Amino acid sequence: MKATVGLMDDQQLFLKTLGLFINSLPDFQVSLYASTGTELVGLMRLIAEKPTILLMDVNMPLKEGIILVSDIKKNYPETKIVALSTIEDPQNIMSMIQAGCCAYLLKTMNADDLKIALQEVARKGYYNNYSLSLAYLNTKQLELKEREREFLALACSDLTYQEIAEKMYLSFKTIDGYRADLFGKFQVRSRVGLIMEAIRQKVVLL
Repeated sequence: MKATVGLMDDQQLFLKTLGLFINSLPDFQVSLYASTGTELVGLMRLIAEKPTILLMDVNMPLKEGIILVSDIKKNYPETKIVALSTIEDPQNIMSMIQAGCCAYLLKTMNADDLKIALQEVARKGYYNNYSLSLAYLNTKQLELKEREREFLALACSDLTYQEIAEKMYLSFKTIDGYRADLFGKFQVRSRVGLIMEAIRQKVVLL
């Protein structure tokens, strides 16, 4: 049985092209098209079978995007929300994941990566394209020191690494060591990936 996908984007050409691509995949079928958040909310109320996955354009004022994602997640918890954006900003990504998105994808990603993302979300409920491995870690198996947890919580903020060092009364070199160690433990390649894994695994509660 195919997983159903809902799409929301205000650019009609992108919306239709994305729909054609998803419908060409053997395991997915688009069941909903919306151009605005208001239209999306209305359609979600009307249709009996809610989409398994919802791809949402979040290129809107951040507060509006957070409210929309939070409302959809609250009312339709079984639907997995994937943020689509042209902006790769750690604060935006962190806010969307915190609001209820299970993935954050750039519109510039290639078709093969989108296919993998959809498959991962359908199977596991989550996709972190900033991870080094698709075999996501169970942090219960990780031993994090108290200072590592403190650093991790501060890393999930808009503080720079230098500001984190000052807040923790440590040298930048020590902070960089924590960063490198946690990248290794969580198998990620960037701060964004670390944030996504920390929030997903509930190691950090924001």
